[in-house]
Amino acid sequence: MTNNGLPRRQRLVGAWLLISGVSLLGGTLFAAWLDSHLNLNGWQRLALWLASLSGGVTLLLLGLWLERRLFTPLRHLQGQLARWVANPATSTLEAPQGWLNALAPDLERIHGAWQHDQARITRARAEGARNAAKIRRELEALLQTLETPLLLCDRHRRQMLFNQSAERFFHGESGLGLGKCLEVLVPLGSTLRALDQLPTSGAPREFLIPGPKRWVRLIARRLPDSRGEMLFTFADATTAWSSEMGTRAELTALLPRLRHHAFRLGLTAEALDTLDASASATALRARFQRTLIDQSERLGKELHAAGALLETLQRQSERFSPQWSNDFWQTLDEYIDPAHRLITPIGEPGWFLGDAPSLIVLLSAIVATLNERMPHCLFEAEVQPAHGCILLDLRWPGAPLTESTLQTWKSERLAALPLAPTVADILRQHASDAWSLDDDDGCHARLRLALPPLEGAPPPRRNKPPRPEFHDFGIADLPPPSEQLARCPLASLEIVAFDTETTGLELRRNDRIVSIGACRIVNQRLLARDTFDRYVHPGRSIPPTSTAIHGITDADVADAPPLDRVVEEFHAYVGNAVLLAHNAAFDMLALSHAKTTFDTPVLDTLLLSRALDSALDGHDLDSLAQRYDLPSAPGSRHTALGDAQTTATLWLALLPRLEARGIATLEGALALQASALDREDASAH
Repeated sequence: MTNNGLPRRQRLVGAWLLISGVSLLGGTLFAAWLDSHLNLNGWQRLALWLASLSGGVTLLLLGLWLERRLFTPLRHLQGQLARWVANPATSTLEAPQGWLNALAPDLERIHGAWQHDQARITRARAEGARNAAKIRRELEALLQTLETPLLLCDRHRRQMLFNQSAERFFHGESGLGLGKCLEVLVPLGSTLRALDQLPTSGAPREFLIPGPKRWVRLIARRLPDSRGEMLFTFADATTAWSSEMGTRAELTALLPRLRHHAFRLGLTAEALDTLDASASATALRARFQRTLIDQSERLGKELHAAGALLETLQRQSERFSPQWSNDFWQTLDEYIDPAHRLITPIGEPGWFLGDAPSLIVLLSAIVATLNERMPHCLFEAEVQPAHGCILLDLRWPGAPLTESTLQTWKSERLAALPLAPTVADILRQHASDAWSLDDDDGCHARLRLALPPLEGAPPPRRNKPPRPEFHDFGIADLPPPSEQLARCPLASLEIVAFDTETTGLELRRNDRIVSIGACRIVNQRLLARDTFDRYVHPGRSIPPTSTAIHGITDADVADAPPLDRVVEEFHAYVGNAVLLAHNAAFDMLALSHAKTTFDTPVLDTLLLSRALDSALDGHDLDSLAQRYDLPSAPGSRHTALGDAQTTATLWLALLPRLEARGIATLEGALALQASALDREDASAH
């Protein structure tokens, strides 16, 4: 045996035949030379030839004997052990032959003990699975009752859980999926720094995130007593803002018409009171009465429209949420300058109702104005209850803002908010106004806003009582995305297994892809629903010989998109994952005809299998599936998605064998498969 296991059968047979042939040839030449010089006859000549050829014949017979009694049983034993390691639950047991037949009772005992242990593990796993399934059903039932899109991420912002509302909210977005980073789904930009500073108390932080099609309202919380997991909820901010500003604008435009009708009604009523009972005044009275009726009808219609608008506005005001003043001031401070503390809360904190993101942008604009006048100015913030409202005060040393400065500020457009409203628009949305005044001490000034109060609410609880963990999310245990990929443990890799079906095998000529299938492995778990399966228009007809293999006809791909578009979608599906294929050289060559390129590492189960079992024949996907007892759905072989799922299952079967040989990182696996490529070019598919 060598460091890589038994020599390959072909090499062993070749060496044996070569040695035997050389020995027979040498014996023949030696016997012929002696025969020509000694002139032997009869039995002496026969003895000479038998003696000269005995060495070669002995080697030939010895090789046949060793192959039958030792090497063939050893190969069978190696295949049996590989099957047990990859699939411990297999019930297949082949009794060893030849000189190893004495090991049969020991192997049966080992296999029986192994099966017994596996049965115990299976029962324990089944019991745990039942408990987990019960908890999962309860959790899923709870999540599905929530209409709010919800997403749970680990401390590295990798997605661990999402509900159906999130699937509907992000429908068609390739960035939604277990193990994918949140910034792939939502363009966080500068918000990343604020997310890293989320308080551990669980206090929420609200953000407005611009997207290519809409603005998204993001509410983020860090879960208390956790390993840094974060809970995110989402809402479409563009729809809410467009609706609210449109309704308020209509109501604002309606008010002058109401005043106009009321004014005309008042004038008409006064005119009627001044008329006498003369005949000439009778016609004028009738005219005023018609005017009065007409204006009354118009006023009634306008009042009905105003009532409908007020009802709509009342419904829209539900987006105002309770805000705890200290959390609000801290969020404002982090938004203005996360590196420096500019705002210090003073006085007693309190609750108020408001739209935190818009108020934060509004106040940051006035802070920027004050910083231009007073560089390095520090502020104090305070809330005070008043008659039917809460007063938000921003306090600084110096003089109050002039009326002209306030008017300029109120007319300023806030580009960081959807539809770029003015400060006056935000104040009007909160039914509020802003004014500046001197502080009581005569040395400071204040900017004051009046906002709706939240009556009777207790202060937020900062330290929640401990609770038992109800679920274990393995994604949170994976290494951070910034860790060097080469040293990443194999068990922690996010892997996309894929396969292609083509019009033929001549990819360097005119054969092209007709189908791409892929599936994802996260945390050593094959995700059943996270798949990619697309037909591709090859730009040519599909030969009947290829259709006989994969079953795809010209009619199937007649309306399919071209290769470039499908590969671009596949590239988005892969993301930052490592690619996995069986005979990857073929599939990567097929993908190379598209404009989109892949720069991610590629693992090849064909090469890994050859490197692990160089003494065994049969490394095609069908042979390996049979060797490792891999399950597969009927009719799934030779379909792109079916072969990709079989390849993924094969990778999971090879993992324990790689780890048993000390190959635990991506770098080690790539080096192992490179050694197999050096020995023999991949050709099976």
